[in-house]
Amino acid sequence: MTFKQMNISEPVCRALLEKNYSTPTLIQEQAIPEALTGRDLLGLAQTGTGKTAAFAIPIIEQLLADPTSQQKGAPRKIRALILTPTRELAIQIDESLADYTRYTTLRHTVIFGGVKQKSQTDELRAGTDILTATPGRLLDLMSQGFIRLDHVRHFVLDEADRMLDMGFIHDVKRLLPKLPPKKQTLFFSATMPDSIDRLAKSLLRNPARVEVTPASSVVEIISQSVYRVEKPQKKELLAQLLLGEAGHQVLVFSRTKHGADNIARYLSRRGITCESIHGDKSQNSRQRALSNFKEGRSNVIIATDIAARGIDIKGLDLVLNYDLPDVPETYVHRIGRTGRAGCEGRAIAFCSGEEVPMLREIEKLTGIKLEQRKHDLPSLEETKTAPVVNVARKVQAKAPADKQQGKQNNKRREGRKPAEPLKNTQQATVVAEKPKRHNRPAKPILARESQQKQSADKTEQASSRSAKLRSRYENYE
Repeated sequence: MTFKQMNISEPVCRALLEKNYSTPTLIQEQAIPEALTGRDLLGLAQTGTGKTAAFAIPIIEQLLADPTSQQKGAPRKIRALILTPTRELAIQIDESLADYTRYTTLRHTVIFGGVKQKSQTDELRAGTDILTATPGRLLDLMSQGFIRLDHVRHFVLDEADRMLDMGFIHDVKRLLPKLPPKKQTLFFSATMPDSIDRLAKSLLRNPARVEVTPASSVVEIISQSVYRVEKPQKKELLAQLLLGEAGHQVLVFSRTKHGADNIARYLSRRGITCESIHGDKSQNSRQRALSNFKEGRSNVIIATDIAARGIDIKGLDLVLNYDLPDVPETYVHRIGRTGRAGCEGRAIAFCSGEEVPMLREIEKLTGIKLEQRKHDLPSLEETKTAPVVNVARKVQAKAPADKQQGKQNNKRREGRKPAEPLKNTQQATVVAEKPKRHNRPAKPILARESQQKQSADKTEQASSRSAKLRSRYENYE
């Protein structure tokens, strides 16, 4: 089946063909026909399965069929709202909308936090048909009066389980009463914990259910392996592997923000061009790093789990788990950055002794035992003794040079003229026998002298005044 056979309009099909999208993915094939009818939809799918197009294409088709979209000069109202948890995913969805609506008159806008709002509010004032937003910035601009959702007819909640993980569910619940009761809701999530299941039931009315690629089967097309390596040796092993992967794109996952920056600095010192992204980076910095990575200006990027979902990096060769995640499902989302859209991918993990229980949980979830790889790094015991041997060698190598230098210094001292004796020995004796001065503090002496001087001045002034008084008294008499 092709998109044209799914009765997709000519402008959208033309835009899809330019992106080399001719055949829909499994979730698109199942979701698009259901969504085109205006029915609510519950989609269970991982990122990388093509779910952005699964909800974007039906929305575009229905907006194009809306008579109000054909009225020239009519003010544009927000008729479709797409809510997503992260800034990166919001930008990616907006980029996809730009591709799909290229040959239509529809307008789209994306808003997110972490940047100044003026450029976003300017676009909102100009009017938009489709708004992609993160929860925090959306609620903020609504409270300022820049956004009204009265005309929303299509609502997409993407990565609902990620919303829960990041603590955005409360923001979502605050937003729901602002939406019109009559609307189409498209609900997407990778997993369905009880809280997400309850939220879906409260939002959806008689939904069509589409489920593809369960969490444990995403990894089947990805070649996975693991190195047993202790924490102090991880950086050196990472540098060796990356030098061997020169020319390939590699995404490295770190558990912490500090760890990501630390790894990036180490690799830079080793001559490996890389960048790091995490929550403490500014939005512009994160966008620039991802853009450089996607466009091939840098081949290595170190990220925390902020990049574990929703980032579509085409042709990503390798995902490397520098730190194993605490939650096994997170491992699946991480390595899902490679092997996308049915392509093969590779994933390598580092596992220290303390991370072995995490590795067991991951293998239990995926049902796959990771291939054990060996490295040629010395053991920790050898590493500890190596510096002692090196220092001894340096001392032995340095000894002859020091001995030679000592001989040269002795020759210089021998060539010096002896010091002339003092001519005035008596003066020398006097100087030698001169008694030492007591180390009395100077400040008290000066203070005492000052006080004596002030006392003398006062006495003199008193005498002068007495003399004047006597003179006046004598004249008076």
